[in-house]
Amino acid sequence: MKISCNREKMAAAFQLAASVAPTRSPKEILQNVRITATGGVVQLTATDTEIGIRLELTEGIEIEAEGTALLPVSRTMAILRESSDEELRFVTDETAIQILGKRSKFRLPGANPDEFPTIEGFTEEVYHEIPVRLFRELVKRTVFATDAESSRYALGGVLLEFDGDDVIAVGTDGRRLARMQGKGVSVGDHKTTGMSTIVPTRAISLMERAATDNDGVVHIAARSNDLLLRTPRCVIYSRLVEGRYPNWRQVFPKRDQAIQIDMVVGPLFASLRQAAIVTDHDSRGIDFTFGDGTLKLEATTAEIGNSQVEMPIAYDGKSITMKMDHRFVADFCKVLDNETALIFEIETENSPALLSTDDGYAYVIMPMAKDR
Repeated sequence: MKISCNREKMAAAFQLAASVAPTRSPKEILQNVRITATGGVVQLTATDTEIGIRLELTEGIEIEAEGTALLPVSRTMAILRESSDEELRFVTDETAIQILGKRSKFRLPGANPDEFPTIEGFTEEVYHEIPVRLFRELVKRTVFATDAESSRYALGGVLLEFDGDDVIAVGTDGRRLARMQGKGVSVGDHKTTGMSTIVPTRAISLMERAATDNDGVVHIAARSNDLLLRTPRCVIYSRLVEGRYPNWRQVFPKRDQAIQIDMVVGPLFASLRQAAIVTDHDSRGIDFTFGDGTLKLEATTAEIGNSQVEMPIAYDGKSITMKMDHRFVADFCKVLDNETALIFEIETENSPALLSTDDGYAYVIMPMAKDR
């Protein structure tokens, strides 16, 4: 194999592929990225057996001789990152691969690429077509609420539901729940059944990074034990989390006496950050008091001090005080623009709060127990 490539384009593609490869593995061959040059396309593949990626490079490359090789992840990434050359050449022989610049030359030992696992392509005829921007919002607005450390494995991923043109993503750690929904296109009557299409947090985060706004749409095919995502330049495979997801619809509060308060993300987030200055890891609760046209945020930590921050709100009713983990509210604000309008729905001090926007996003936060 002999190819020339634009260093920056190769580095960006290699970094994405390399993020799948394990840093430690009893199968040392998995600590490589396989590079294949054929038909005017350079393809990078990597896997840890749970997640796999096939990534194509068509721009900024020139193939002098076709072939296949394995690139050790850490050394190759370091070369691509540290090199100052605009263009690099990759040349292989029977025992090694050389990476050549104008003033640099590296020779790395090469393993047998034929022993590398095959990463399947996207051949499904039944799938959902989703606008890239919606897909990225589905992930960003839910993945932070998952719990990879939980003994309940189902909470360590994002639940995806496809039914007709409806697409729903849900993430929860048992103390808060995020749900984002939108519209896609079902091809071949693609749909999911039950509560078992749970994509691991790491895998769905990779899928979100791999999709760019220039891609237009992504294709997703959910199968019984795995899920495939296709963009114009890559295919990503992931096994699904075993187990069934909690019935998230039962978590959403259904109440007739709830108070709905219109707010804007920016002012809420700014006030929250101020109030949180005196909190620490062990004292994360902030009292949210709604009443008399004001939202008052109060925090107290014995060794640090206390804070009180007020912001005007459109509510003059009976005063209600809820204690919530400020990080949970901040996470909601972080995935939205400062100008975004939201509805902050409350009922009693012991009932969950519901924050929602008009584009299909809803977020439930369980209150904390008040200090006695």
